[in-house]
This record gives sequence, structure tokens and C-alpha cells, in this order.
Amino acid sequence: MKLFFIEWKSFGNDDIKAAFRAEGHEVVCYPFDNKDGRRDNVLEQDLAAALRRSVPDVVFSFNYFPVISNVCKREDIRYISWIYDSPYVMLYSYTVVNPCNTIYIFDRALYQEFHDAGIQTVRYLPMAANTDRLDRLTAGADSCEYNVSFVGSLYTEEHNFFERMTGLSPYSRGYLDALMSAQMKIQGYNFVQESLSPIMEDLYRALPMDPNPDGVESREYLYAQYVINRKITGLERADLIGAVAGQFPFDLFTQNREFTVDNLRNHGTVDYYTQMPLVFRRSRINLNISLRSIKSGIPLRAFDIMGSGGFLLSNYQADYLEHFVPGEDFVYYESREDLLDKIGYYLEHEDERRAIAASGHDKVAAAHTFRHRVREMLA
Repeated sequence: MKLFFIEWKSFGNDDIKAAFRAEGHEVVCYPFDNKDGRRDNVLEQDLAAALRRSVPDVVFSFNYFPVISNVCKREDIRYISWIYDSPYVMLYSYTVVNPCNTIYIFDRALYQEFHDAGIQTVRYLPMAANTDRLDRLTAGADSCEYNVSFVGSLYTEEHNFFERMTGLSPYSRGYLDALMSAQMKIQGYNFVQESLSPIMEDLYRALPMDPNPDGVESREYLYAQYVINRKITGLERADLIGAVAGQFPFDLFTQNREFTVDNLRNHGTVDYYTQMPLVFRRSRINLNISLRSIKSGIPLRAFDIMGSGGFLLSNYQADYLEHFVPGEDFVYYESREDLLDKIGYYLEHEDERRAIAASGHDKVAAAHTFRHRVREMLA
């Protein structure tokens, strides 16, 4: 089969291309700038011409782009996309129902919403890891350099939407503070979007955000997922990191070099392909603190940790229980106190911790590699 690969600066490009080729498929790459994935007449003409020259069987992209779907619809070519971002507003484009589409999302609860609405082009597919590459990279890296680590954004970087809101009424500000405080106490269920109606007009005055003309997303969706859940995630990550560092040595790998608390080493960013897997392998405990807009899905970070042979300690997400066994392949925490207790326990029980890390790695290698996902997508 010939794959027409839409290549932009996404995670996993090399891994998915290697998987397609290892499964015996030809891959033709098409450079893509995804700044505007909805409409671009010049891009549409160029893409259509490239498809006619190449005559592929399938077009593939990480994340979904309406402009590509529209071209595939006109050219009568199957378009497969695999979304790893959350939230992802283009998933609410009218073009999602184009019959050429098969759109895979990693969040079972979100998939269920589309399924219940009768949308048949959206399907569930969890993320993956390239354990062959990761095993080669981490071979011999078994000595633990870090006790507890976190790799990811703190959502405290400049220009975040929440900090742009100005002029909120005291009532709306207090409502938001109470809503975020309540949500931070709950794992496994997010109620922000359904709770915004009483302050929706005030939010819009403070920071105007409108749905896209070709989409069905609501204002509540935009404010909940792109403004408030990101703020909650930032507060939660800073709070948990501070709490953990108060008791255990902590190593942080993030864009925000200014973030600091006692007992923490801030290393800045690490390269996704060459450095991050080594951090996971060399950490006794790797934290995953999921972005609050992910309803039930397993984030890509979790697969990267387990695929690298690292020990994963994550917040609760329902999809884990569909694919992995808690206490055997990974460990989840239910509260700040539970997190601290489990860190203390697993730092003291090295054999148990190593056995869980090995089991998680082997489970990913056996059923959750990019080659497994390629077979599922093309079956």
C-alpha cells in the first residue's frame, strides 16, 4: 500500500513512518505547514496536484486538518488522521463527517460522545511507543540518576489565555476560583464545561472567543478546554510538584526555566527523541499529571514512559484500566496525599518498582507499538 504522509512538526513522525515501512508499505512525504488547517486555496491546489502525481492509497496525518479532508473528498482518497492533542478544536469541524475520513482519537470518553451523536468517522485508538527504538537508545541506562521526575509543560508560560482575561466581575472571578478549586479535588471526571453557563457572558466580555465558522464547538467548549482547564492543569502541576519536592528530591524538565522551589532541579527542556527516554529510564519514579481536558485517555507521555522502561506514577484515567493493570504495569494516585504516600513507598521498594516498570514496558512492546497501531488503522 502507498501512504501519502502529511509531514509537519508533530511528535512521532519518525516512529510512525518507520512502522508503515516495517509493515511493508511505501511512504511518500508531503511537507505541510499546519498554521491554518481549515482553508487555503493555494495549498488545496498543490495538494490535489501532488495526490494526482503520487496516486496513493491512503493519506495520513497526525491530527486532523479540514483542508486535507476536503481535498481527499474531492479526489476520492481515504484520509486517516490520528489525533494526539487535547483539546483539538478542529475535531468539531463540519468536515469531520466527510466520508473519506477515518479519524482516530486516544480518549475513549470523547470517542463515546461522537459515537452517541451518530458520527461514524471518529474511532478510538490509544497512543503508542516505538519500543524497538527506545530499547536501543536506553540500553545500559539502568542506573537511576533522578528520584522523582516530571517532563512537560507547566502551562505557566507567557501569553496563556487565562491571564489575558481582564475586567471579570468579582462574582465571576469568585465563581471561577471556586470551580477550579473543586475540579482540582476530583480525578477522573471533568465538570468545567457544563458549569460555565452562569458566567458565560462575562467571560466573553473579558476575553472574546468565537466558534469557527465551519465548526459546531460551543463557546463553553472553547473557554473550558483552552482557558480554564489549562489554568487548572498549571495550578495542579505547580502544587503537586511543590508538594513532592517538599519531601523528595525532584527533577523537572520544562520550558519554564524560572519555576523553582526548594529541593528541585529545573533542567529546562529535553529533546523528545534523544534525551527524554533517557530521563524516563534513569528516573526511579516518573510522574504523569494529565492535562485536565483529557477526559479518560492515556496521554502520549505515559506510553513514552512505559515504553522507555520507566516506572509510571499517574493520576487516574479510566482508559488505563482497559489496557493495563494497576500495581502490575503502572501505579495511579487519587489525591495529593496518596501521591506522596506512593512515592515514599516505591522509593523504598526498589524490586517492586523495577518489576512494575518491566511489566509496563513488556505490555507496551507486546500490544501498543506503532506497528500495532498501523495494523489496526489499515485493517
